[in-house]
Amino acid sequence: MNTFVKLILAVVLGLSPLSGAVWGQNCPPASGVALQVLGSGGPIADDARASSSYLVWHDGRARVLVDIGGGAVLRYAESGAQFTDLDAVLLSHLHADHSADLPALLKSGYFSHRERSLVLAGPAAGGNARVSFPGMDDFVEALLSSERGAYAYLDGYLDGSDGMPELRVHTLDSRVGSATVGDGDVPIQTLDALESGLTITAVGVPHGPVPALAWRVEVAGRSLVFAGDQNGTRGDLVRLAEGADLLVLHMPIGEKAGSAARALHAEPAVLGETAAQAQVGQLVLSHFMARSLSALGDNVAAVAARYEGPITVAEDLVCLPLQ
Repeated sequence: MNTFVKLILAVVLGLSPLSGAVWGQNCPPASGVALQVLGSGGPIADDARASSSYLVWHDGRARVLVDIGGGAVLRYAESGAQFTDLDAVLLSHLHADHSADLPALLKSGYFSHRERSLVLAGPAAGGNARVSFPGMDDFVEALLSSERGAYAYLDGYLDGSDGMPELRVHTLDSRVGSATVGDGDVPIQTLDALESGLTITAVGVPHGPVPALAWRVEVAGRSLVFAGDQNGTRGDLVRLAEGADLLVLHMPIGEKAGSAARALHAEPAVLGETAAQAQVGQLVLSHFMARSLSALGDNVAAVAARYEGPITVAEDLVCLPLQ
């Protein structure tokens, strides 16, 4: 979808202007905070998009990377981000379309000659009788361990040896609360050991049996929230996103999705209600597949019927400076 079509979509649907978004490689602004979408796609290779990934820029530096699904490393390179600038890599959950390019990022980062350590954070272990997921510690060990890792030749990331920076791995509680939308009963967690001027918090969100986190990044007086994949049935995301300057919500399904899809993802109307309840400054809709793009107009309209603020329909490399 080109820029002209995006603007026509906004007019037809009665949306507010698209938040000052700039399409193409126009990040970062020389000063201030900006979001750049690296991957706006989903798990199916049918949408001509990289899978989920987002960069938070501050004063011309890529400070925080949220998710790094398949294809996102190419977009990362196209953005001009430098591995040496990153303060943290945050994974919402361990589905492949959110984490598959992590080894590629680490291999590329080896050539940056970075010396300072890097925070890598994600959810704790969990699942059900049919499917289970490791916690971040075990996930990193499975990738990098010299004894059993799939990419054992990158094991220097575990202790800072062989010219690789040490990964400081953080595993956060991804349990979700029992409260319904509008309430919340699990603590919002703060990620420790970050560079000064950067605050990152997280809360567990419901994504079927998959342990998952939503992230809030605060820098230079601006706040950005990344909901990741979630089904909209708990109120803790609203608490995390309250008053944020920008909220990224994933919209891979439509209003008529079946129960299996709705166990994993929130319908568009629920996304609009979430943004409205949290009173966020602007909303970015992302994580598309061909099947969701085919009904994009109707889905965005369902969001806009409940949330009156500016809405951006994400595409790879779109840049949104926060004014």
